[in-house]
Amino acid sequence: MILPCVLIILPASFFDEGQSLCLSVLLLNKECYGCGLTRSVQHFIHFDFEQAWHFNKLVVIVFPALSYIWLKQTIKIYQQLKSENEQAQE
Repeated sequence: MILPCVLIILPASFFDEGQSLCLSVLLLNKECYGCGLTRSVQHFIHFDFEQAWHFNKLVVIVFPALSYIWLKQTIKIYQQLKSENEQAQE
């Protein structure tokens, strides 16, 4: 729930520097299809679409999917809290 809010607060270039955590890069020195996706999503959140596309083109599929999952979970938690609140009032 909180992760998207934290990513919005962090600057777009927060993940641009540093060692990759991808096992494919660390062990085989080859990039996988997911390499750059975190950086890509971070730039996409900050409306830097050109840089997001540069890091990983799959962002156009992954970001909407992540947004849908986050929204669905947020609604589910809200409904649970609302239901618990109504039961407590009875």
